[in-house]
Amino acid sequence: MEDVLPSGLLEVCLLVGVPREQLRTQLQDAQRKPRSLLPLDPEVLSVFVPPFISRDDTHSTNTGGNNFNRGKRRSFRKKKERPKLENARTLNGDQKAPGTEDVTVPKDIDLIGLPQLCFPGGLYITSEPREDHIHFLVFTDVCGNRTYGVVAQYYQPMQDGCIASNGQAQWESVRAGKKPGCFVPLAICVISRYPYFNALKDCLSCLLVQLRSFKGLDVDDHIKEFAAKLFLIPSPPPGPLHLVFNMKPLQIIIPSREDPDSPVIDLDLHLPLLCFKPEQVLQIITCILTERKMVFFSSDWALLTLVAECFMLYLHPLQWQHTFVPLLSRHMLDFVMAPTSFLMGCHADHFEVVSTEAEDLILINIDDGNISHSKMVEEEPEIPDVPAQAAETFKKRAESLQLHYDLELCHLRATTDLGELQMRRRAWQQKLNTEVQQMTLQLIVNIFREVKDHLNYEHRVFNSEEFLKTRAIGDQPFYGKVLETYMFHSFLKARLNRKMDAFARLELSTQSEEDRFNLMFRTPRRLTMEKMASKRFNSQNIINRRMVISMPNLQDIKLPESPARKSSLRRIETDIAVRKPSKPVSTFKIPEIHFPLMSHCVHSYYTEFFNHLSRAINTLPPDNSALLARYFYLRGLISLMQGKLLNALSDFQNLDKTDLRIFPTELVRKIVETLPPSERFQADRKPELKRLISLVMEQQREMTKTDDHVKHFELPKTHMQLDDFVKRIQESGIVRDTDTIHRLFDALTVGQQKQIDPETFRDFYNYWKETEAEAQEVNLPPAVIEHLDKNECVYKLSCSVKTNYGVGKIALTQKRLFLLTEGGRPGYVHIAAFRDIEDVKNTTVAFLLLRIPTLRIETIYKKQVFEANLKTECDLWYLIVKEMWAGKKMADDHKDPQYIQQALTNVLLMDAVVGALQSSKAIYAASKLSYFDRMKNEVPMMIPKTTSETLKHKINPSAGETFPQAIDVLLYTPGHLDISERPDNAHPKLWCALNEGKVVVFDASTWTIQQHCFRMGRCKLTCMVMVEQSQVWIGSQDSIIYIINTHSMSCNKQLNDHHSDITDIVVEKKNGIPSEAYSSSLDGTVIAWNISTLKVNRAFQLPCQNLTSIKLHNDQLWCCTGSCIFVMSTYEFRLQMKIEHHLKDVCSYFLCFQLFPERNEVWASYSGSSDLYIWNTRDFASTPQKIHLQDCSEITCMIQVKNQMWVGSTGTSQGKIKGKIYVISAEKKTVEKELFGHADTVKALCSAEDRYVLSGAGKEEGKIAIWKVE
Repeated sequence: MEDVLPSGLLEVCLLVGVPREQLRTQLQDAQRKPRSLLPLDPEVLSVFVPPFISRDDTHSTNTGGNNFNRGKRRSFRKKKERPKLENARTLNGDQKAPGTEDVTVPKDIDLIGLPQLCFPGGLYITSEPREDHIHFLVFTDVCGNRTYGVVAQYYQPMQDGCIASNGQAQWESVRAGKKPGCFVPLAICVISRYPYFNALKDCLSCLLVQLRSFKGLDVDDHIKEFAAKLFLIPSPPPGPLHLVFNMKPLQIIIPSREDPDSPVIDLDLHLPLLCFKPEQVLQIITCILTERKMVFFSSDWALLTLVAECFMLYLHPLQWQHTFVPLLSRHMLDFVMAPTSFLMGCHADHFEVVSTEAEDLILINIDDGNISHSKMVEEEPEIPDVPAQAAETFKKRAESLQLHYDLELCHLRATTDLGELQMRRRAWQQKLNTEVQQMTLQLIVNIFREVKDHLNYEHRVFNSEEFLKTRAIGDQPFYGKVLETYMFHSFLKARLNRKMDAFARLELSTQSEEDRFNLMFRTPRRLTMEKMASKRFNSQNIINRRMVISMPNLQDIKLPESPARKSSLRRIETDIAVRKPSKPVSTFKIPEIHFPLMSHCVHSYYTEFFNHLSRAINTLPPDNSALLARYFYLRGLISLMQGKLLNALSDFQNLDKTDLRIFPTELVRKIVETLPPSERFQADRKPELKRLISLVMEQQREMTKTDDHVKHFELPKTHMQLDDFVKRIQESGIVRDTDTIHRLFDALTVGQQKQIDPETFRDFYNYWKETEAEAQEVNLPPAVIEHLDKNECVYKLSCSVKTNYGVGKIALTQKRLFLLTEGGRPGYVHIAAFRDIEDVKNTTVAFLLLRIPTLRIETIYKKQVFEANLKTECDLWYLIVKEMWAGKKMADDHKDPQYIQQALTNVLLMDAVVGALQSSKAIYAASKLSYFDRMKNEVPMMIPKTTSETLKHKINPSAGETFPQAIDVLLYTPGHLDISERPDNAHPKLWCALNEGKVVVFDASTWTIQQHCFRMGRCKLTCMVMVEQSQVWIGSQDSIIYIINTHSMSCNKQLNDHHSDITDIVVEKKNGIPSEAYSSSLDGTVIAWNISTLKVNRAFQLPCQNLTSIKLHNDQLWCCTGSCIFVMSTYEFRLQMKIEHHLKDVCSYFLCFQLFPERNEVWASYSGSSDLYIWNTRDFASTPQKIHLQDCSEITCMIQVKNQMWVGSTGTSQGKIKGKIYVISAEKKTVEKELFGHADTVKALCSAEDRYVLSGAGKEEGKIAIWKVE
């Protein structure tokens, strides 16, 4: 169980020194040869491991918690013939019988090698006293788990001709009557599972002060009390709570991790920046990222471990996968001969030996800040440079750091209080650590930000070859080495798993507007005009961010044209690397531990600890859920140590409603498995504990291994049928949409068997990539760039041709055609914008005896027809222009910018098909990809005027997916200014629930994706509501309500009190302030929640099930079931009114309903019916009014907006399902508008400030339409 239970500060404590006999011999030899003192072999003198309660007293301890104090340990046994361990102490501090010593220590602690690490430079008896010295150790087991050690060396003097060892005079005077001036070193080593370097250093410093007054007494008892105290101190859970305890004369602070994925940081992160210049820091980071063999050197043993650990933290969340031994003793130097990658540390005295004997090492001298190589087997290239723009940003931020505490003190008054001095220094260090963390994390993000552009999540493929090709020439040596490392491979796994770690959070928060467009429109990589100008003049990109705090006027938003995907030539935007302030942190004072350590003292300590936590919980305001969660977690641990398992489960169960991220799932499962039958029976009688146990055990049964494999894209070697071809194209990153790939398959298999051979695929792939690479080299002159929009890209250039506008090359962008004229100075001649084209013809003109193929383009605003003698290119350009023209028309008609992006992809695929096939059938094959042109010719689609005028915009939350996904729920949350939020998070948001618990969030001021696809469970989401400004509640069919923090955009809480599908959530407001929330589930349960505490205020069970939705008005809760609508009092949940199902069709049932309180009406619809029924709430007995909806099969949803009811429906047109929206006047009870906006059922409606209505369609279309409200 100890493997699961979070450890205390201490695993084991050891006293290391020289055994009695060896020391006696050495001293006798020293008298004969005073200058011949040799280093002695240190050994373990005493071992202190838990439990520390006296054996005679253990019978009175609480046996209920005893299971959790016994862990897996191994026995270390020494024969009596070796007298140096005969006085070693057992786990309880008692001496063993003379026959053997049985010292039980944790299984991963090596007592044989540890003494050498406690005295890495050797153990010497000195004639002069020396200062106490502290250094640090790191141990790694075969599984990669690390354990940490802090060692304090101190010197014990000879006293009256004898030395105190274990507190006793162990032999007579060496020279009678004379006191030799010798000092014998001893070492105390504390080993912990956590890297609390500063805290344990402070603890050992306090112990050394206390031991000075016990020179002639038994010091073992005091070391044992010290070890026992550290063992009883728990490690704090991740989050904003640090633990404090008293270790006289200092107050020791145990810092927590920032979040569950973050490492513990309890050291000074700026140390490497004091030892090395920023350029050298980058070189060392490069060596680590490229997994070289590295050895650090220093004359200070402590610096070796601290500096190496700092570099490990600089790379977070990337992790070093190889051997990590930051401190080697003089007996371990042969470790540097290891053949694999490693990071080790040696004393500076061994520099020459290591550099000449070992091969192919990077030698890093901490003392003088130098980096060099050892001898090479073969000539190695120099350390590659970190990508230039990332390095430049890092160096600028490093130079801006204030690294010297003395400069911070200049203006402050002197303090005479040690505690105040300590706190002041710690606060400065914490602030600096945060700045260093942000700086190094930004470096990692800037280096690897564009990796995601070359990932295929569905098939878990990384196209490393293409990623490398798109890097700047100077950056390619760096990436070439990094991409081959284990570290990068693990990083890829995390990206493909969409892990929301520190890298992902910073990458998301610093996304540019261009990045967000790239999530919505997957177009081939090309340089935008802005980037081209930046590349030409080497100036910073300017990112325009709209800071909007309310719903935008959609008529002022231009349809977004997708910028190109990023290339490595872009400059890193330093201005978007916002420096986040340090998060506020609280401290909790751990009660005193009283000695001697008898069982009643431990019991008293746990009781006092429990009571302190209970008082903190009771006095803390409920809105401070983050701190509450940490108190519940700690109290659960204390209850566990007391053996009160049900109390512990209750406290852990509270984490669901305070902070789910720190819920100890594995620990709770172990508790459940060890519950005695009597306590399990009690737990099953408590609904909340029974539910907790059920969920935890169910998770254990459903636990499946995460798919961690990563494939690198390779060209196929065998023939491909359609399904395999689809997979290969998606893996390549060329296009993801399955329908488009089907058309591409048809094009490449024209006139042959329906399979594609590897050669054809290779030719197509290579032509596509070559075209992409050539486009990166297009460099337009400034005179041309100024005529184009900043987000326009040149996607295709013709050969040089003769036109009636002059000689030049025809250029295609996503918006227009223009002629790049040739001659002395290349110029710009506008041909046509795609929306202005009136006709396109492929014809011939006579030239002498020849007929030259010519492209003719007629435009609306020009009388002169453009003619270009394109010769062999004419047929392809004819297809291209017609497809872009048709795509632009559809994009304008449907207010859907994705259509022009799809048309652009189609024409680039046509170009690649023609280039790959090189046959007479190539043009016919390419015509298979003319999707929009064929749609325009085959099914002329006229958009009704009313629809066109009301529809403002369309967006696609399924962008980047292989298939469209149904939109189950929509929620608009208005923008607001909140000092706890960054300004760019204050924009209004549109929340969209897709299938299998996925949620996509849009920035509603620009309609770009703000957060792509985070997941709430695995079931369908049924409802969403903004309960207050910082909380969005999401109901799911898995019976859980997920609570999203809108500041962090993460789910930290959930409500588990329902036992069936959540169907609806409504919020009651008093004076405009949310006061209570009501949730309903399919089994007829309604729960009223306290929003601030998340406690259940009231609960009610309806007399029937199939409860599908609820509404709230005037302290009345309206509950819609299949057979009737109940009206309940919100205070007592008493039935007040009831609307009965009144249709003769017994198979129909209430499908949805909506209150119209201003008119005292309730509107409802039945399944399978195209009629709306309206009841007067004052007279349910009267016959309801009926409104028939033309061409409607079933009403699916409705929403009140101003004095209108917007109704979503499903219907059929030409045998296909269509979605239709009816806008009904509440006053006239007539249909004012019929809106044809979707190619599938309208599944969701929501209102945005009563200015816009947003509708979501089923899986055949999967898009959101934005409609203007009149």
